[in-house]
Amino acid sequence: MIVEVCANSLESALVAERAGADRIELCSELAVGGLTPSYGLLKAVKEQVSIPVHVLIRPRSGDFTYSADELNIMLADIRLCVELGFDGIVSGVLLNDFSLDVAQTQKLKTAACNLKFTFHRAFDWITNPSEALDQLEAMQVDYILSSGQQKSAPLGIDFLSKLKSKTKSIQIMPGSGVNADNVVSFKNKGFTAVHLSGTAMIQTLAQEPAITMNSERFLSDNYIAITQLENIKAVVNKVK
Repeated sequence: MIVEVCANSLESALVAERAGADRIELCSELAVGGLTPSYGLLKAVKEQVSIPVHVLIRPRSGDFTYSADELNIMLADIRLCVELGFDGIVSGVLLNDFSLDVAQTQKLKTAACNLKFTFHRAFDWITNPSEALDQLEAMQVDYILSSGQQKSAPLGIDFLSKLKSKTKSIQIMPGSGVNADNVVSFKNKGFTAVHLSGTAMIQTLAQEPAITMNSERFLSDNYIAITQLENIKAVVNKVK
């Protein structure tokens, strides 16, 4: 069974390799479901990690429906990963009705060339997963990362098993909430790969700062933060 570790830093990737993981999914910002890692992190991991690394391509938090500019950024990031010699890409695009955006996902898959391609947990939002499975198989996607459309993969194991029974070529990879206490249940169900972060929150400061830099109002699945023209113009007009 392949054990894929979602690593959010160089340190996490090195720990995963030392622990015997088979593969890394490299990202940043686990709190929002993962974002594309920086060039510096990509370069450091490529230089220091020897096991296969698949890179998450997701330009922002929130939904999985992207503008033309965002898609161009994603394509540029994929091309960079191809140039740097990574082993796989983790990405995907939905339409705003929670169906698979076949055309845009195909563009990402094509840009990935011969790298492995995982359609990520956007799959858990799709309202017709059987149709999406057929569409992703037609694209020759390698993996679908899913919690079984539940809050965690253990809760979604029955759905995941049904999905696995329908697939002809894609490996269904359970992810979210996978740990040492439940991983054998996935192995016993015949899954050949699992995905987990294996993280713990490590304290770095002796005391809390006087003010927080975290903003809960920016955490949303169905809203994204966009600079507003009138807000900036109002400030510029006051001082220019």
